[in-house]
Amino acid sequence: MWTLGPLGFAAPLLLLSLLALPILWILLRAVPPAPIRRRFPGVALLLGLADDETQTDKTPWWLLLLRMLAVAAAIIGFAGPVLNPETEDAGSGPILVLLDGGWVEAPSWPARMERVEALLSDAARDGRPVSIAQLTAQDEVTFQGAENWLSRLAGFQPAPWVPDEAAHAEFAARIAALDDFETFWMSDGIARPGRESLLAALEAKGSVRAFESPRPVFGLEPVRFEDGEVRITGHRLRGAGEQTASIQAYGRDPSGTERVLATASLDFPDGAAQAGTALVLPPELRNRITRFAVVGMRSAGSVSLTDDGLRRREVALIAGREDREGLQLLSPLHYLNQALVPTADIIDGAMSDILLANPDVIILADVAQVSDAPDILEWVEQGGVLLRFAGPRLAASDLGRDVEDPLLPVRLRAGGRSIGGAMSWGEPKTLREFGPSSPFFGLTVPEEVSVSAQVLAQPDPDLAERTIATLADGTPLVTRKRVGEGQVILFHVTANAEWSTLPLSGLFVEMLERLAISSRPPVPTADDLAGTVWQPEQRLTGFGDIEPAGITAGVAGEVLATSPAGPALPPGLYVGEDRTIAINAVPREASYASFAWPGRIPVEGLDVIRETPLKGFVLMAGLALLLADLVASLWLSGRLTGPRSRAGAASAAVFIAAMTAQPVDAQDSFALDATGEVVLGYVITGDAQLDQVSFEGLRGISRTLFQRTSVEPEDPLPVNIETDELAFFPFLYWPISATQPTPSAEAYARLNRYLRGGGMILFDTRDADTSRFGATSPAARKL
Repeated sequence: MWTLGPLGFAAPLLLLSLLALPILWILLRAVPPAPIRRRFPGVALLLGLADDETQTDKTPWWLLLLRMLAVAAAIIGFAGPVLNPETEDAGSGPILVLLDGGWVEAPSWPARMERVEALLSDAARDGRPVSIAQLTAQDEVTFQGAENWLSRLAGFQPAPWVPDEAAHAEFAARIAALDDFETFWMSDGIARPGRESLLAALEAKGSVRAFESPRPVFGLEPVRFEDGEVRITGHRLRGAGEQTASIQAYGRDPSGTERVLATASLDFPDGAAQAGTALVLPPELRNRITRFAVVGMRSAGSVSLTDDGLRRREVALIAGREDREGLQLLSPLHYLNQALVPTADIIDGAMSDILLANPDVIILADVAQVSDAPDILEWVEQGGVLLRFAGPRLAASDLGRDVEDPLLPVRLRAGGRSIGGAMSWGEPKTLREFGPSSPFFGLTVPEEVSVSAQVLAQPDPDLAERTIATLADGTPLVTRKRVGEGQVILFHVTANAEWSTLPLSGLFVEMLERLAISSRPPVPTADDLAGTVWQPEQRLTGFGDIEPAGITAGVAGEVLATSPAGPALPPGLYVGEDRTIAINAVPREASYASFAWPGRIPVEGLDVIRETPLKGFVLMAGLALLLADLVASLWLSGRLTGPRSRAGAASAAVFIAAMTAQPVDAQDSFALDATGEVVLGYVITGDAQLDQVSFEGLRGISRTLFQRTSVEPEDPLPVNIETDELAFFPFLYWPISATQPTPSAEAYARLNRYLRGGGMILFDTRDADTSRFGATSPAARKL
């Protein structure tokens, strides 16, 4: 094939006939010699007679040009013109199609499979054996006929993790003993350890061509809760320019229906690969969130599953004195119970029993001498939060006077401070606005909150650093000290309304929520989970769908805490005795960069440019020019204006009708296909993968009917309820997808007419294995 830019010609030698066009022009323009003029008296008898037909003595130039163009179109048409001709490679031998096969490729997976299908078709035409392998699955490299792989191509799916260095090294060792082959690497374009060594191993076997998608991909790290905010960190792979990714938080409402509970946006500046945002949500709403997802991005990396890091905590409450009977509002724990019961699980008991329960927070209300202080200190160092409130007992004790107590954030002065009492000249103090370094920053301080008594802190050098809330005069109200992985916090007022009106306000609840809920370390360590076994409850697919994990082996706690997502630890939710841990596809503090392919490696996109034969179009253009020549010749000869014009016009009309005859209408073709034989029909959902499953399933049923009954159905037909006639099908199969569009009013009218006429529809939500009696699923809600 000879190519000229985007055009190619199957028979280029025929184009040499174009050189004869000038000769043809001269021949057509040539005229016979001029006649000799002779006088003949009989000519006078012809004067006044009109000739019905006329003939020019010379062909007009525009008519000659029309004929030249018609001849040229015929020559070019028979030369076999082709738009975007496929250039056939001269390569031979086996072909390896290597897929990275991770979640990064999920958004472009249909385009990748289409490109692989095109490669297999070329290999089948050339008779070259092919092997397809995924790095995430560590498939065996076996070369077979391309036809065998075409039938198995639909079974390849992206994994919810990405290949690591070990996967690259293992695959390089696997192909070391194989004979030479050519490699087509369907890469995700992400740089990771081991890629260079695998590329060298593949080049040692033959040439390598890489295929990448330029489409940007977004990934979400596991969300974390810090200082009262839900922090969301996102990554952008292969993105450029300013871009915004919309985030939706999904959870169940009180009726159990999954809904979008909150939305946020990740704004990526030009050139930035990472962005973050924060959400401030009420505890009741935050406890319901099950996952965060990027809108419009279908991959495991664009989904961040949530676990107990955003949900209820275990809080132990201990008071320094017994509640007085009948004086519930004076109880040191009354307001704490009211504030924490909606958002946490309250436990009580002896300190030794509480430590064995390993709560997230221990709250001491006016407790001076703490029993089991060494054990409590060890618990704090391992990540616990000790929250203390002052009171008469703490103010009267000598605790933390001369030497700082390990279980107090600061040293305390003897006695206390009384403001606004009968023996005081001053007025009760209000609170100062919280500074940017305080975990309470952003909370509104009500004007009615006042403090009439408190315990004072010694003015040590680190007092300002440990103060996170103060009164209007600068006196510390709340102090905090980090101890190991945990912290010790002291409210310098009582937990009830004896010393301040703070427990009577909504600010008290918000301050407790920001301190107590953030107590548990977001990432458990191997020591925390040592000796435990975690059972998978839900798993995340490569496309970001959540499915039941089924019956699978449990995972050791050490593996859960230290191993990244992979074949041994698939992303999903893992349940233990008292908590749930989410493993996501994107790890914390992840970093992604594009892989720089060497200049010797050709890198192509995923678009499959199909060649388009132009022979028919060019020949049709030539015939149209000949039709125009016919009309022009009739006009020049006077046959369109004289008495014979009717016959000429009729002939021209018949010729035009024959040339412009259209094929059978598409709807008529659909009717012939649907009624010519017994055919099963399925409703198109818009999901290519689901529609393919419907087609394959009905085709299998058709084959079973053909083998076991006298019915001989043809292949099933897709039905568009918006445009197609439904009466051709006595039975329709309609799979329900959670993302398919709602039918229009015209479609509803079609369906009603179809059902009134005796039609039957089988709706399939495909959730019998997950939905129970009284429960719902996304597909069922869509139905």
